Amino acid sequence: MKPFRPFLIRLLLAWTFAVATVPLSAQAPAPAPANVTEAGSPALPPPANAAPAGAAAGTPFKLNIGLEGTGQKGEVGIALQIVMIMTLLSVAPSIVLLMTSFTRIVIVLGFVRTALGTPSAPSNQIVVGLSLFLTFFLMGPIFDRVNAEAVRPYLEGQITSLEAIDRGVVPLKQFMLKQTRTRDIEYFLQLGGFGPTAVKDLPMRVVIPAFVISELQTAFQMGFLLFLPFLVIDFLVASVLMALGMMMMPPVTVALPLKLLLFVLVDGWHLVVRSLVQSFGA
Repeated sequence: MKPFRPFLIRLLLAWTFAVATVPLSAQAPAPAPANVTEAGSPALPPPANAAPAGAAAGTPFKLNIGLEGTGQKGEVGIALQIVMIMTLLSVAPSIVLLMTSFTRIVIVLGFVRTALGTPSAPSNQIVVGLSLFLTFFLMGPIFDRVNAEAVRPYLEGQITSLEAIDRGVVPLKQFMLKQTRTRDIEYFLQLGGFGPTAVKDLPMRVVIPAFVISELQTAFQMGFLLFLPFLVIDFLVASVLMALGMMMMPPVTVALPLKLLLFVLVDGWHLVVRSLVQSFGA
């Protein structure tokens, strides 16, 4: 038996070493069925704070929050898009006023009202409303181009937001350059320190102020021409009253009905609107 004892000791040590190196997952008993307990009765649902199946013990939960669009090349993140949208909403009145035909139309209609001598007829709401609808009418083809070339491809996922902005600016720039005087563009190029620049490469920070200055110039020229016939009527009425010795009677009292009569007989509103529309088509 003595020679057999060392052999037993070595066998016991080998078995202990083998058991110690077996993975814990292999030593764990097989899990019971999910819906049946050992007694055969339905199992209770797991507690609310229990770890999900297959998750290792002690592994912390992870919550991944992603913003759609940030992983695409050349795409602006959702947060930046929201900031851009809020900015556009805040400056939308300025865009409508300064980058469309609204400026010229509302100034000319205001001159018509002043030349007639009726500061409250038509009211400001009517003048602004008519100017807006005329603006939508004149800018309709340009808005259609922006929708076809920039908005629709962006909504269909064909282009990125930055490409949509670049494409949408092109029709507006072409419209503004068509109505802008060359000397105004050259002045702002010189003021901004730009060298010789091609028309297609003009930045918007040069085109927009040049366009606004040109629109103001054109609107005041049209207003001056509108004032001339009504000014002649004022002169005639004042001269006639002076010749009749009716110096105490205000000339406006007599001139206003004559102005309204002349304006109605020549269909003044039609002529003014037609002249405004044709001035943008020239």
